[in-house]
Amino acid sequence: MTSSTQSEILPSACPHDCPSTCALEIERLGPQQIGRVRGAADNSYTAGVICAKVARYTERTHHPDRLMHPMRRVGEKGSGEWQRISWDDALDEVAEAFLKREAEYGSETIWPYYYAGTMGLVQRDGINRLRHVKKYSRQHSTICTTLAWTGWNVGTGSLHGTDPREMAKSDLVVIWGTNAVHTQINVMTHATRARKERGAKIVVIDPYRNATAIAADMHLCVRPGTDGALACAVMHILFAENMADRAYIAKYTKGAAELEEHLKTRTPEWAADITGLSVEEIYEFARLYGQTKKSFLRLGYGFSRSRNGSVNMHAASCLAAVTGAWQHEGGGAFHNNGAIYHWNKTLIEGLDAVDPNIRVLDMSRIGPVLTGDKRDLGDGPPITGLFIQNMNPMDVAPDLTKVHAGFARDDLFVCVHEQFMTETAKMADILLPATTFVEHDDFYQGGGQNHIMMGGKIIEPLGECRSNHEVICGLAKRLGANHRGFEMTEMEIIDDTLKISGWPDAASLTASKWHDCQIPYEEAHYLNGFGHADKKFHFTPDWSRMGPNFDGMPSLPDHWEVIDQTDAEHPFRMVTAPARNFLNSSFTATPTSLKKEKRPTVKIHGSDAARLGTEDGAIVRLGNRQGSLLIHVEIFDGVQPGTVISEGVWPGKHFIEKVGINILISAEAAKPNGGAVFHDTAVWIRPESAPSE
Repeated sequence: MTSSTQSEILPSACPHDCPSTCALEIERLGPQQIGRVRGAADNSYTAGVICAKVARYTERTHHPDRLMHPMRRVGEKGSGEWQRISWDDALDEVAEAFLKREAEYGSETIWPYYYAGTMGLVQRDGINRLRHVKKYSRQHSTICTTLAWTGWNVGTGSLHGTDPREMAKSDLVVIWGTNAVHTQINVMTHATRARKERGAKIVVIDPYRNATAIAADMHLCVRPGTDGALACAVMHILFAENMADRAYIAKYTKGAAELEEHLKTRTPEWAADITGLSVEEIYEFARLYGQTKKSFLRLGYGFSRSRNGSVNMHAASCLAAVTGAWQHEGGGAFHNNGAIYHWNKTLIEGLDAVDPNIRVLDMSRIGPVLTGDKRDLGDGPPITGLFIQNMNPMDVAPDLTKVHAGFARDDLFVCVHEQFMTETAKMADILLPATTFVEHDDFYQGGGQNHIMMGGKIIEPLGECRSNHEVICGLAKRLGANHRGFEMTEMEIIDDTLKISGWPDAASLTASKWHDCQIPYEEAHYLNGFGHADKKFHFTPDWSRMGPNFDGMPSLPDHWEVIDQTDAEHPFRMVTAPARNFLNSSFTATPTSLKKEKRPTVKIHGSDAARLGTEDGAIVRLGNRQGSLLIHVEIFDGVQPGTVISEGVWPGKHFIEKVGINILISAEAAKPNGGAVFHDTAVWIRPESAPSE
């Protein structure tokens, strides 16, 4: 594709499911062609640095396999037999199918299903406006953040923390439970600046020696699901060696006396047995942390994706309150800045049309939902209609055996709005082509930083692609759904939402490219008090306020032994970690990402491989009570024996038996409020074949 028009550089923001939400500069080569994609150097958080996969976004936008036209399935489900149809016919058929099912079963039989294929507030969340107006089944969006946010909020009372740019002013940056090099590169930008300018140390706590751990000064290679034990042992040492700030604790915290008494038995020896770390490693880290006033905890999502994930997050967050690190610039803790944006999303999501009597279905349990589990459906009807945007559950959701069985139902009508022929798209009855972020208007918030950013349309949509907003409005008209949001353009919704939320209007945000929403220093550091009514940080968490399923949860920071334990039949613990060149199942279609990631593998410690009788490049069968799959071995001594790692949400078609790694992941809802347990899986491994030539 060529153009004779002169190129220009336009601002935007990365739409993908990453806390960095990078400010971008995109080269526009013509009405329907982009060129280079770069980080915005003048944005104080992005600082000109973006990940390689987004820098290659031209490859994704102009990929020859982009879906370009609406299609109707004409063969068996999943057969790949399609007939091109018009947009009017496609939307008419979806509306007819949904109205027919509503008439038979009631409105709750339809389930709009979505997540974060785009993080734009209009294109991601507008599906809820259709849901609420039509009284379709609601969605509990648990697949990513629920466990982490619950664990953070139960201690601090508010989803915010130290300005993440203050990492550059820290003397110690602890990157806990996130492979920032793979998943949020700007954390490394600011941490390495602190190292260069201040001599700061970087500590990484993670179950394997990943790219972030390699860049660190210290790596604590814990067993999966044992972070709470490490946190408790560190606090034991902080109290025992007089590194706890008792004046700060007395002023700002609740439950300190109970905590200190509880920690007397949570010794480094106790934690070493649980975590697999040495006693010396635990002491070294605790003393480094306790003796460094400007210590910054950058707490990620990875270590929360476990049955004890909320407990682990709370335990780790307690460290900054024990030392009083919150008092210092470059000190404290940070997980997510969601609370600083105070959005009024009534217009975007149709919150004025919510009926609280409509059932709520847990998105992480889509497999049990679609296979008729009454624990999920209650007394309501089966799901007989799915409308899917921004999500690929046939690869990404837990318990793929049930997910695949549910999608194969003859009575289930599925409409998928997608950019590529994903495993989920293959199961659609009607398949609609979607725009990428450079082909529509939207705006974004930085969960891992502090800006709202405009992402205006850069090029005209390719083929017949339409935005999420356009499709939702088109369906609403045919379904008889009335709401003023369906009559507005994306930019009109953006403008209205910005103004009613107390931010500059759309024209101002477009002119400035972004707006820094960072709250004052005293608020960010909780120096005016924490977010609970008593203004205290809570060492004694009240889990009953965080979700309905809180029975048995510990009343103090601890190692909570509810994880999927190893046993004689399942001697290994598996973590399904993010790949560097994929983002969940995004970028799995682009040639460069596929070339760099090569193929699905399981990383196994050399001593474990020797005992199993397998070797590098060989094929093993990996399994548990959920199912099993064949996968190639990668010998890797950057894990503890007994821990195995599989990186990336590879599409099923790349596996030997055409089913992905999440066949092994349970759909059990973690306490207290749900959440997917992707990193909490016990498995067995059996050799299948030697390496091929």
